[in-house]
Amino acid sequence: MNDFVRIVEVGPRDGLQNEKQMVATADKIELIDRLSATGLRSIEATSFVSPKWVPQLADAAEVFSGIQRRAGISYPVLVPNEQGYERALAVGVQEVAVFTAASEQFNRTNTNAGIDESLQRFEPILARAKADGIKVRGYVSTVLGCPYQGQVPLADVVRVAVRLHAMGCYEVSLGDTIGVGTPLKARAMLQAVAAEVPVAALAVHFHDTYGQALANIATCLEAGVRVVDSAVAGTGGCPYARGASGNVASEDVVYMLHGMGISTGIDLPALAATGNWLAERLGRQTGSKTARALTVS
Repeated sequence: MNDFVRIVEVGPRDGLQNEKQMVATADKIELIDRLSATGLRSIEATSFVSPKWVPQLADAAEVFSGIQRRAGISYPVLVPNEQGYERALAVGVQEVAVFTAASEQFNRTNTNAGIDESLQRFEPILARAKADGIKVRGYVSTVLGCPYQGQVPLADVVRVAVRLHAMGCYEVSLGDTIGVGTPLKARAMLQAVAAEVPVAALAVHFHDTYGQALANIATCLEAGVRVVDSAVAGTGGCPYARGASGNVASEDVVYMLHGMGISTGIDLPALAATGNWLAERLGRQTGSKTARALTVS
């Protein structure tokens, strides 16, 4: 087994976007700067979506302009359309991400567009990004289940992932948005996509609604994936899925990986301390289970 896994830290964007209480811009900047000091190589900074739809991230330009970008670290941002891409480009973004779903109904609820329509929206973004030298990452949501239609056929997951990769996304993140996946289903999903898209271009993104995220990650590692999305302190959640809890905690993922003899380049105590700091800012007692254990010890 390859002994390195790249963690894509999504806490500043996916973790904070659904917080009901507004998080101060200064705290968002400090969070990213703290994360940059832990050894992470990829930190998703924010999202250039309409403030009407995601008011928590209305300060995207201020946040990205305020962080201390370090050499060797990528700071991707989410963009839903060309307008978002232009706003991101104006503040010096070097990597963007586009997002759609494998469930037609989920995609319409989340983006007011069908899957094919959303993919068509991305075409000019991908074309401009190629000309501008900007990397593009792709997200596929609801790969293991949808809050509206229930089961999502693997063929639909594969079709969307293939389209994103063919359009020019260097990496496609496969997201269990509502956290209903179990290890065998997660592995089968990954293998189905990897039969059409190189596994080196795939990442996994698990929510921990039923406590299955770490097990799902472990089985996907055995199937060859080497990029994992996670959020410090386990922040996040899906606003369209009742009961869906946050992303798998970065601290828990790193602890598991290090215990498996897999390196991440991340300073776990520093990451745990950042998780506890964030939990305090959000009005919670402590961050992840790993952060709590390290604090006690």
